[in-house]
Parts: sequence; structure tokens; C-alpha cells
Amino acid sequence: MPRYAGSVSTVVLGPAPPQIDELIESRKRSGIHRLDEVWEGVLHMVPAPGFGHASVAQRLAVALDGPARAAGLIPAMHEFNLGVDEHDFRVPDGGLLREDTEDVWLPTAALVAEIVSPNDETWQKLPFYAAHRVDEVLIVEPRERAIHWLALGDDGEYAPVERSGLVELGPARLADTLGWS
Repeated sequence: MPRYAGSVSTVVLGPAPPQIDELIESRKRSGIHRLDEVWEGVLHMVPAPGFGHASVAQRLAVALDGPARAAGLIPAMHEFNLGVDEHDFRVPDGGLLREDTEDVWLPTAALVAEIVSPNDETWQKLPFYAAHRVDEVLIVEPRERAIHWLALGDDGEYAPVERSGLVELGPARLADTLGWS
């Protein structure tokens, strides 16, 4: 029987065995299911982030708050559901919104922020964000102390930018704010 070391993906074909339902219910009881995503009907169970992730999220919240409000955007530096329903959505680590809402499903955002964790799928989310017309994606990689600020082009693809088109901030200044320079 093969042994699976490290990170693997698992696809269960056919009806889910009871153990899968038990796992899903266990994740709901513990609260870590709030990070899970559904990609075109396929459940992606996302590992809970560690304290380093939370620390970076807090510093990002502080750094983005003033510039977002000055630009008339609403900072939402906590996870939310980006998509139209439970059949296809992603959960960014935060973002900047154009309008206040109480909705569970947000069809778009001005900017989404992703903090890269081990075994996450941040970079694979870009086509989904582009399809949902997210103007900018901020990707922070704590292990590399790297910041990638991407803007959606007319061609529907994201490309790196040196300065946000939404707020008075860019990757270099954000790195200074995070203490990474």
C-alpha cells in the first residue's frame, strides 16, 4: 500500500463515504470550515493558519485601513466569501470593498488580500478573481518576505504593479510598513 508523504490532494469519486461526512461535520463544529472553499462544486478543505498568518493579517489591516478609507473604500481585513453562491466561491484573507454590505456572498471586491500559507492555493485563485472582476490582488508571502501587488489588465490577466491604482500604497511602502525592508 502506498504511503503519502507531505501535501497531497484527495479526490473521492462517487458518493462520499460516511467518514468524509464526519470529517466535514467535525470541521464545522471546530469552526475551521469557515476557510474552506468550493471550486466549481469541488470542496477544498483549507488548513487552519498559524499565528504568523494572524500577525501578518493584523499588520496588513493596520497598513491598509487609512489608505482605503482615504480612497473611499471599505477595509474588510477578515475572511469573506467571494462568489455568488455556495457552489463556487473563494475565501480571501481580506480585501477592500466599494460598498458596505451584510451579504454572505460578495460577487466582487476592489482588492483581495491573500497571505500565503504552507500548502495553500493562493496563486491558483487568480483566474477566479479575474472572472469576478477583482481589480487588484495583494499577495503577501511571509516566509519570503515578499509582496506581490497585481492589477487586472484589459486582457483579463493580472500583472505586477509598483503602486496600487486604488489606494496610495504599493509593495515597497507596504514592505516598509510591515518591517520587511
